[in-house]
Amino acid sequence: MADHPWIKNYPDGVRWDAELPLMPVQQLLDDAVKRWPDNPAIEFMGRTLNYSEFGDLVNHAAKGFQLLGVGPGVHVGLYLPNTPHYPIAFFGALKAGATIVNYSPLDAERVLAHKIDDSETDFLVTLDLAVLYPQMGRLVAGSGPKSSRLKKLIVGNLADYAANSTAVRAHLQGAGQLAPVAVDDKHMAFAQLLENDGVYTAHALGDLRQAVVALQYTGGTTGLPKGAMLTHANLTSACAQYFATSQGNPRVLTEGAERVLVVLPLFHIYALTVNLLYGVRLGALLVLHPRFDVDAVIKDLIDKKISLFAGVPTMYMAMSAHPRVITGELKSLQFCGSGGAPLPVEVANRFVELTGCKLNEGWGMTETSPTGTFTPVHGMRKAGSCGMPLPGIELKFESLTDPDQEAKLGEPGELCIRGPNVMKGYWKNEAATAKSMTKDGFFRSGDVARMDSDGFVFIVDRTKDMLLCGGFNVYPRVIEEAIYEHPAVEEVCVIGIPDAYRGQSPKAFIKLKKDAPAFTLEALKDFLKDRIGKHEMVQEMELRAELPKSPVGKLLKKDLVEEEAKKREK
Repeated sequence: MADHPWIKNYPDGVRWDAELPLMPVQQLLDDAVKRWPDNPAIEFMGRTLNYSEFGDLVNHAAKGFQLLGVGPGVHVGLYLPNTPHYPIAFFGALKAGATIVNYSPLDAERVLAHKIDDSETDFLVTLDLAVLYPQMGRLVAGSGPKSSRLKKLIVGNLADYAANSTAVRAHLQGAGQLAPVAVDDKHMAFAQLLENDGVYTAHALGDLRQAVVALQYTGGTTGLPKGAMLTHANLTSACAQYFATSQGNPRVLTEGAERVLVVLPLFHIYALTVNLLYGVRLGALLVLHPRFDVDAVIKDLIDKKISLFAGVPTMYMAMSAHPRVITGELKSLQFCGSGGAPLPVEVANRFVELTGCKLNEGWGMTETSPTGTFTPVHGMRKAGSCGMPLPGIELKFESLTDPDQEAKLGEPGELCIRGPNVMKGYWKNEAATAKSMTKDGFFRSGDVARMDSDGFVFIVDRTKDMLLCGGFNVYPRVIEEAIYEHPAVEEVCVIGIPDAYRGQSPKAFIKLKKDAPAFTLEALKDFLKDRIGKHEMVQEMELRAELPKSPVGKLLKKDLVEEEAKKREK
């Protein structure tokens, strides 16, 4: 450990070699129910469930899933916003013996169809919202872009866990409408899933380092998402890593006493681990918000005395501009985490000035559950750094010119990570798994970074062709392939451009076919709306007679990046 420069700068009372207990993920909830049965666990639209009630609902969901035929080897999909249905179905399916597959409401329908087929999802839980159900309704009926293997949809309603109909109506007015749900043998109500005695059959998991909890899909430059296999050991070690850093001197967070506002989407690995799993590990109250509405978020942060909040930089930008924050009303926060995209220094400084709570940046990936680095709340901190390795994690930096060599300390290289949090591999993709790993068992992140002599990491660039838009990974090739489907397009390049709110946004450079009619950005967006996700949508477009090419005819994206950078410098 002496050659790890970060260890000497760890916060007081925190050890890099801290014990990281491994357990079945569902045990996190069972332990919380035993320790804090009467503590509030979930609050949603005016209704609160304590840990005992939460655990009881999960047991009924587990029995309901088993009555449908769910058990070891069966994959259950979750296509849900942040409502109580998600944590109940998540833990219930795990107790039934299933593997979870998370689906993003941002995905285009054909991407959803690919994930269902690739992941071998048999059952899927969703809500009867117009922004969710119609896509899955078509897929389960076989009328979507391709045939689906789905056996049954389990469909919930916002009213299932709201205090009253007024709260539901208020939400629907702001976020959409309900959709009519088919009545047939391929559908059942979420409430019906729970109509049983709650006595389920527990299944032994065996080696926790091999037993997969979830297939968490992450994009790829080929356009086909890959399923990262995250195990029980991966996710519970990630929780243990977070917990170890919170128990220093002075202690950052206290078990059984914290309040977490959950606005990051739980289908995303960041929120799944940091908010749901770690929140349950702490015995915290989880206040669920189905979407980010800055007025509603600020109101709950203040009125409900939220102590822990995890967000992305765009959220902190919006919060820092809110009148109630500017006037100093937000004082309850004890810990704020930022991830998903680099955190601008000015945003962090402004937030601290207004709230008195430091913004703690970290780095991680879907494939790392998503732990990697952390910024100490107390002790040494460095502006522009994403922190130092969490307990149990090792980092190294491969030379950019010779992968068999390591970059010298302080020099940029490809960031590689090893630890109990690193995925088992990519689902049904041994070639991609092998390519992503070094000979000595480190995962290649695709990020170019450097580490200074104090062990702090600074992200420099990316080796992968990926954009970070509002905390979401966006792959230009996915967008390009969709644009190429337009009959008027001959060539296209998509690059990232600076966006003051989202970090980056996609811009498309397009060469039209001869005699093809020109079209507008709005026309392009209309063409793409069913082909790519909302987070991937092109925000700027430029039509050109020619796109830059190499002598062999390869489109030179880097030339466009340089042109755009020079244009914005003026």
